[in-house]
Amino acid sequence: MKPLIAPRVAILSPRERDAQPPQNTRFAKVYEALNAQGISVEPALYHDEVCAAVRGQLMRVDGVLVWFNPDEGGRDRSVLDAMLRDVASAGVFVSANPDVILKLGTKEVLYQTRDIGWGGDTRIYRSLDEMRAKLPASLGSGAARVLKQYRGSSGDGVWKVQLVREEAPRSADECLVRVRHAKRGSVEEEMHLNEFLKHCEPYFSGDGRMVDQAYQPRLPEGMVRCYLVHNKVAGFGLQAINALCPAPPGAPSAAAPQPTKRVYHSSSLPEFQSLKRQLEEEWIPAMQRLLDIDTAMLPVLWDCDFLLGPKDAAGSDTYVLCEINASSVSPFPDSALAELATATLTAVQLAKTSRLRQL
Repeated sequence: MKPLIAPRVAILSPRERDAQPPQNTRFAKVYEALNAQGISVEPALYHDEVCAAVRGQLMRVDGVLVWFNPDEGGRDRSVLDAMLRDVASAGVFVSANPDVILKLGTKEVLYQTRDIGWGGDTRIYRSLDEMRAKLPASLGSGAARVLKQYRGSSGDGVWKVQLVREEAPRSADECLVRVRHAKRGSVEEEMHLNEFLKHCEPYFSGDGRMVDQAYQPRLPEGMVRCYLVHNKVAGFGLQAINALCPAPPGAPSAAAPQPTKRVYHSSSLPEFQSLKRQLEEEWIPAMQRLLDIDTAMLPVLWDCDFLLGPKDAAGSDTYVLCEINASSVSPFPDSALAELATATLTAVQLAKTSRLRQL
């Protein structure tokens, strides 16, 4: 039975991107799924200039689902996040809560959780000087590394780096490296390591830092994205070719294939049931304990990107975490809609009950 007074939920997204009737936006199916659960849904079109007005709107709803990238429109989320924290502190359910995003939605999570089973050889540089001092040794084996800025999207600030000659480097001045940016349209270049470090200076502004991961040679076999509602897998997205995929053997670096579209599947996809089990039963619980995140505080929609690691002793696939996305997961498989709506209804009902008890 639907409640007499429908819970109210706002979908917050960029004003300049989604200023049109809800049925014409990327959230049309989300509106339908939430409405089917008896939830009244309204758009909250955000820009820093209208922050106060949007805050007033959110204070009148029971929950807000946020779809806003960390660098949307060239801006950071500092003003928005401060407002969302204020709204959450008033008892409104916010997904994803900015404090939760800081725990699991930045590249540092790759370093913090490197030992729970989905990681590998992962390092972190908290200053450009530290990176200048330690990166030559990281590259010293001759194997490629992948450097990732603390926060970003669409491949910005993600670089594949490898020594041109397999020799023990003595300083950043003497290292000649082959680099490729993961941003669409980038090509491989050769430069001295100090020149590459200059490219990285902006990534250390403010609280910036960079994570250094081992490059996964099986990258050309594709990437699997696991879509999650709280702590349960709700679908998969398979991408055959993604950023940093190398050119075919013997071809020039400019011939590297461009990323392909992601193909979506339900959570019952047979070939990834082992990954689903590991994620739900082992890795997410371990991550929650390590980062101190209750299940109810996990986003109602987030995702984990995995690359194929080396085969294990039995010849089975292993998986290495590449990235977690929690700020603006879109698009996603239709199979996640019903679970997203149910989780949202439960969360806003709990938030509403808690506020009423405090009156």
